Amino acid sequence: MRLFVPLDRYVLREFWKIFAATAVGFPLLVIIIDLTEKLDTYLNRNLARGQILLSYLYWIPESMFLALPAAVLFATVFSIGALTRHSEITAAKASGISFHRLTLPIFLGAATVAVLAGVLGEIVPVANEKRNTILEEKKFSGSNDRFNFTYAGEEGRVYKIQALNVGNGAIDFLEMERKGNGPAYPTTIVTARGARWSDTARHWLLRDGQMHIVPTDSTSMAIQFDSLADHHFVEAPRELMAAPKTSQEMRYQELSRFITALERSGSSEVNRFKVEKALRIAIPVTCLIIAIFGAPLATTTQRGGAAYGIGVSLGVTVIFLMLIQLTKAIGGGGLLPPNVAAWMPNTVFGLTGAFLLARTRT
Repeated sequence: MRLFVPLDRYVLREFWKIFAATAVGFPLLVIIIDLTEKLDTYLNRNLARGQILLSYLYWIPESMFLALPAAVLFATVFSIGALTRHSEITAAKASGISFHRLTLPIFLGAATVAVLAGVLGEIVPVANEKRNTILEEKKFSGSNDRFNFTYAGEEGRVYKIQALNVGNGAIDFLEMERKGNGPAYPTTIVTARGARWSDTARHWLLRDGQMHIVPTDSTSMAIQFDSLADHHFVEAPRELMAAPKTSQEMRYQELSRFITALERSGSSEVNRFKVEKALRIAIPVTCLIIAIFGAPLATTTQRGGAAYGIGVSLGVTVIFLMLIQLTKAIGGGGLLPPNVAAWMPNTVFGLTGAFLLARTRT
């Protein structure tokens, strides 16, 4: 079976034209709505126009990441719908080309979008962190104390702190974990009864603790210390009072390490972060599944033309977004295992799409 014959290129070109317009148009619409709603807030923070504009440029990756499944759906419905209305599908079938073969370029296009979505998902956390910094979303707390919290530091280091006092620059009971990848870069776990911030050295001095070095799963080494200068723990006490990174500001591996730390500390929020992690894979895969769902659905858009296609696409998009929110709620609340909950929308759309595709006349 030859791919990318002139008919394949024609179908794929129609798909990409609609996809590009939707993938760019949806984020711009969301940005305009958000800017209209929050402009007064940003101006009250004395943010310059350039800062506001730059913050929305950094927001484009996240808004586009969430819009990609909807963009694939619109591109699938409208490209196949146009072929149906113009009797091009009928002509293709008369020439011995089945509906499944005709739509194969669209599925390949959707698979390409899924890969791009996976890459974009790793860019989103970096862009979100820069945006929040520009918009001053993370204001320092007015309190001098913070208790029982987890902090994601630099170089993949995760700190679990029992008590922090900013006024004294002191920590009561600290555990630090840095995940390694082998003997050359071993996993390191440090526990200490306390720590004190050094204003001159600009790092923390740990006291009365142990350092566990784990080169492999079967070997480990423990070192007892009375005091230890941690030159990598450079976050000042006031910085530790800032709101911690959200899941949207962590890349996939960083989120995995953070979840491990939450599990060891017994945090009740671990399921919510597990759902967010699973969605990093599930949403890109949705781009392919939504095309399988939309292809047979698109053959019915000839009944009402473009308006019907818009209605169907918007309706399915709203249902998909509602399922994502439901996924976060039931997975984060422990009603279902996080991975099961995260993949539930894909399962629903995938089974429905396979059923509709099997019933489509070829």
